[in-house]
Amino acid sequence: MKKIISLILCLVLVCAISGCGEERSVLKVYNAGEYIDTSLLSAFEKENGCKVVYETFDSNESMYTKVMSGEQYDIIIPSDYMIERLLKEGYLQEIDKAKLTNYDGINPALLSQPFDEENKYTVPYFWGTVGILYDKTVVAEEDLKDGWELLKNPKYKDDIYMYDSERDSFMIALKALGYSLNTADKAELDAAYAWLVEQRDMVNPIYVGDEVIDSMVSGNKSIAIVYSGDAAYIMSENEDLGYFEPDDGTNAWIDAMVITKDCQDTELAHKFIDFMIAPENAMKNSEAVGYTSSVMSVFDELKETVYSGNSAYNPRQNGENDEFFRYQDTETKKYCAELWTKVKAQ
Repeated sequence: MKKIISLILCLVLVCAISGCGEERSVLKVYNAGEYIDTSLLSAFEKENGCKVVYETFDSNESMYTKVMSGEQYDIIIPSDYMIERLLKEGYLQEIDKAKLTNYDGINPALLSQPFDEENKYTVPYFWGTVGILYDKTVVAEEDLKDGWELLKNPKYKDDIYMYDSERDSFMIALKALGYSLNTADKAELDAAYAWLVEQRDMVNPIYVGDEVIDSMVSGNKSIAIVYSGDAAYIMSENEDLGYFEPDDGTNAWIDAMVITKDCQDTELAHKFIDFMIAPENAMKNSEAVGYTSSVMSVFDELKETVYSGNSAYNPRQNGENDEFFRYQDTETKKYCAELWTKVKAQ
């Protein structure tokens, strides 16, 4: 009996010391894959005595489907056009900037954008462009003058990666033709479809996803369409590569942290956002994933040090012909999806 009592007392003592039985606050974060230095999650947990449940998605669309199915998250990190949609549908709540001690460090060029003109709902995370990654030992400099038409040059047949993404691919074709990447005009979309079909038939591009990163590091092909952040990382691993944004214009993008209307702990959510934009944490995050930081001091330092000479880490800002994606209406999205299926099926 004494042994049992002693054992119980020992268990009580252990629980008292370790916090056994105490409920820790939980923060659910939903972000794109390979888009954070995961050591920062552990650091945030330790600093705040909480638990972070971290999940990833492979596209804005799959993220939207999951949250609309009823899955609850506190913070999500979508792209600009998806933020616009979530706002239209009342899924986000305002962020209290007074609770963000590091907010003044955000690059002012990223604020007051069309998807959140009054900066009420978003805090920029990473930003960049879509461009052409190319092997400088293979692709002639004079060919870059052709802009997006480079992707139809027969010299590079069987040597091009395209994103397996209808919106990114149609963006390229629309810009090559001088149209807005947000057009809903079916005649312009048909012309873009014809451009993509002609490209397919002329150069036989390979349509890929994230595997393009390892493939271009290894030098498997000479040209690829990539996001600037991926390009920065790839170029740091393969010095033969360069990054090019055609003067025709491209997609400029911003991904941002938002707090959902379903957030269970808004105080903790604000602490997480502030933690991620603290200069020392933003520095670590940007170095790890290669994407351009929204924190001005971090951007300025990394482009002169770790990513010195790496044009992809310093992507074009406010290009004359560059545009953000805007929310597509259902009919336009469906029409583009049908055309894209035809591009890949033939």
